[in-house]
Parts: sequence; structure tokens; C-alpha cells
Amino acid sequence: MYRLLDVLPVFEGDARISRRFTLVPGSEFGTDALAAVTTAGGRTVPWQEACERRYDLILTASPKGELQLLCGDRVLLPHGAGYGKAIPAEGTANWASGLDPAYLCPADERLVLHALAHPAQVDQLRAALPGASPRATVVGDPTLDRLLASRPLRDDYRRAMGTGSRQLVVLASTWGPESLLRRRPGLPAELAAQLPVDTHQLALIVHPNERSLLGEFELAERLAPAISAGMMLPAGHEEWASVLVAADVLVTDHGSAALYFAALGDRPVVNAYAGGRELIPGSPIDVLLSAAPRLSRATDLSEAAGYDRHTARRAVRAAFAEQGRSLARLREELYALLGLAPLPDPVRPRLLPRPAPPARVPAAFDVHVRSEPSAVRVQRIPAGLGPAGHHLAVQHGATAEHFVRTAGLLYRRADPPAPGPYQEGWTAGAWTAFALAEYAGCATAAVILPDGACLLRRRGDDTLWALRPAPRLRDGRIVRTDPAALLSAVHAASGDLRKPLKAGTVTCRLGNDSFRATLAPAEPAEAERPV
Repeated sequence: MYRLLDVLPVFEGDARISRRFTLVPGSEFGTDALAAVTTAGGRTVPWQEACERRYDLILTASPKGELQLLCGDRVLLPHGAGYGKAIPAEGTANWASGLDPAYLCPADERLVLHALAHPAQVDQLRAALPGASPRATVVGDPTLDRLLASRPLRDDYRRAMGTGSRQLVVLASTWGPESLLRRRPGLPAELAAQLPVDTHQLALIVHPNERSLLGEFELAERLAPAISAGMMLPAGHEEWASVLVAADVLVTDHGSAALYFAALGDRPVVNAYAGGRELIPGSPIDVLLSAAPRLSRATDLSEAAGYDRHTARRAVRAAFAEQGRSLARLREELYALLGLAPLPDPVRPRLLPRPAPPARVPAAFDVHVRSEPSAVRVQRIPAGLGPAGHHLAVQHGATAEHFVRTAGLLYRRADPPAPGPYQEGWTAGAWTAFALAEYAGCATAAVILPDGACLLRRRGDDTLWALRPAPRLRDGRIVRTDPAALLSAVHAASGDLRKPLKAGTVTCRLGNDSFRATLAPAEPAEAERPV
């Protein structure tokens, strides 16, 4: 159904066209498909009622089901990318789903056009229907063209997701028994345990069929450790594509998302497919995976190298033709079948929407530190996923109390004023003193102010200190990091509680970046800042 929504702009603005949707019965993935149409505001028709009407044109993205019961000429649209996946449990072994002769009837006169993405697929279609002469034309891939048209919005997508200068690592799982989520269900949490939150962001794209099969609640429960660690789970319609545009690297099985990502540029693909019977040898996705380094263990990701960009480009050329022209080509074909003249205005792909930020942000971290000349290197991993670090850093009021009780560094973020005339709250100076008195394990208590400055107090030291991050410019951009990471650097650098803090510059290294802040006694007015 999502494919149909990507195609319908060919008719936009035309009052002569009425659009209706129906769901062919028999699919176990149908519930979410109808929900997508309803969310888009489309009008649906029950299957029985649809079979009693006549239509001028029927668009379908799959040959499966009793489509012959619908009255009207049909067009079969591209589905997926590259036709590289077989489904051995149904249809014909070793034939790509979508071009399977078991579902393509050569005598079906109502199937008036196969719209394909690449000339090689025309040859595949003819091989599937020997002796027949199916009408086929190459129109390109409308979904790819939406991705390509949206590339200039990459920075906007990353800003909406809170990615910043971090590396966005996206996992992609197709559906079925050989998918990444079925074969390696623990991989998202394993990566979350390996990738520091200040240098990496994690997202997982799940095929709509798998989402429909499990349901959103079950899927979120299975992935709870990684989601709690900040992993994004973009929606199955449109948002997944926005995240793909924003990504820096893709960890993938043999699903179509890999080819779409490769078509966006030379960003690396990592092969996490565990093998099986579904991948068709010599298909574009098979060629692409042969160009990608293999991820055997989560710990290998940082060492994954050797992405063969030349072979990857060859895979993309073998999967997609007519790039940037698919809607224009489709409009030409579909209006000819309707016997209508298309509208004069050019048709363009709709830009992808901005993705939503992560549903959860980690608030407790095992912080690993290493002293370097003139700096402290900090790596923060969500607490409980990996080994304990130098200290536990916890945001007060945002996570379980057992984390708060064992935190060496306890901080809170200043809240905006509550609505209404009756308000009560701490000052920064009073809350830091309260936290040290209330939590015996806490050695450093701090408040992060809205502007990024921090006010902190050390156990045994009556002084309230101010930590003020210095602006960081890189290639004309202002680069910021979470001030809580700088607090961990101060906490680690101060070391022995018997030694008082000293005013000066603190340098925190996060991956390849360095962030500096000045540490000095707070001004009296700062102690009264509301939190």
C-alpha cells in the first residue's frame, strides 16, 4: 500500500480522477496497510463492494491474490528494489517475489501493463512467461526518486532527530525467516552496548510486513533494551526513508533498503545477512552485499572497512533506471491507458517528512574514562548494557531510583517554568547541596541550565562551581555536545575527593572531537538560578 501512496502524485491536481483503495483478502499483513491509507486520509472500499464495481484503471503493487475478481484494466507497479528475494515457502523456488510465474497468468488480458524499474526486469518477466508477450515498460522507481529528491534535506532530518555531528548507524531488516531481526534479534542491543552515545546514534528500519505481523507493542517490547538506549524505530511509511537519507552507514540483511541507501551516494553498507535460500544469486542486492564488509559480531562494526564502491555502483545501475523521471514516465503511461490528456504542470516527487526524535533518551550511563595529555577521554554507554565504567552518571528524575542511589555523578536538567500561577522549585545552589546530602553515593551533583552551562558541587567542597562550554566551530557550523558528558570529564579529572577543584579549562574528548569548557566559582546570582 505504501508503494501506491508513492505513485499517486501522478494524478495530483486532477479533478477528473477519483481515487479509492481496497485490500485484497488473504494477506496476514493487511491491517497496517489499511491503517496507512486511513492515516493519509484515503477513502477505502470493502473488498466485496470493490468486486461489484467497475474501474477505469486498477493499480497494484503485487500480483498476489484474486485480483481477477476486480473489474477493470490493471497495472502492476514496481515493488521493492532489484527483485532479489525469493520466498521458498510460497510460489516457485529461486524466482524473485513479484516476478514469480506462479502469480503471473499469461492469459490475464486485464493485466495491461507491467511497470518495471529496469530493462533487465523486462527480460526476467519474459523468462517467467515463456511464449507470452506481456506488455512491459521501464518507468523507474518512484520510491527511489522520493529519496533522491529529498537528499538536500539531509541536515534538516538529522537536526530533527537530534543527531548532531554523531555518526548515524542504521540497521535495516526485511521480513521473513532470514531477516536480520529473525536471525540476529539481539544485534540492536549489542550495538547499543558498543557505540558510545556521544559519537553514535542508532536507528532500526523494520519492513512493514514484520511490523504488521508482530504489532507495534510486541515489536517495541522485543527491542526495549535498544530503544531505552536511544535507538530510533522510524515508522514504516515515509519516515524510514527520511532516516535512510540521514544515515552515515547501513547495517543490512538482503532487503531492498540496502539498494535504496546505496543509490543515495557512497556511504558504506555493512553486510549482516546470515545466508539462506532467499537471496537470488547474481541479483543487484546479491552484488551489493558482495561489495560490503561482513559484520560477524557487533564489536566488528568499528573495524568494518573495505566497502567496494565500484561494485556497489554497479549494483545500483543494475537495479534502477530512469532515475528522477519515474513519475513523469508513469503519468505518461497511465494517462494513455485512461484515454486522458495529463495536466500541463510537471509532476515531481513529494519530499519526505522530517522524522520524529527518538522515543526515549537514556538517562543513566556507565562512563568509561581515560586520562590523556591535557584532556579526559569519555565514552558513555547506557547503563546495564555493558561492563561498569569509571563511574555511573545519572539524570535525576528521569530513570529508576536504583540508578540514582548508586550514581557517582548525579545531575538534573533545569525545567521550564510550570504553567499556572502557583509554582515552587529548587534553586541550583540548594538542589546540588540537597542531592549530596540525600544520596550518600553521589560525589558530584550538578544542574544543567538551558543555555548549556552547568552548576556543580563536589562532596566536601562548599563552593558552587560553574562549568561553561566554549563554542566549537567546524566548517562554519556550531557543534555542540551534551553538557552531561563534560560533567563526567570534570568528575573524572577531579579524582580524589580530598583535593579541591581548581579553576581552569577542562577538555573532554569524545571520539575524534574535543570540547572545552571553563571551570570557575559560580557567581552569587547563578546559585539562585531556578531549576
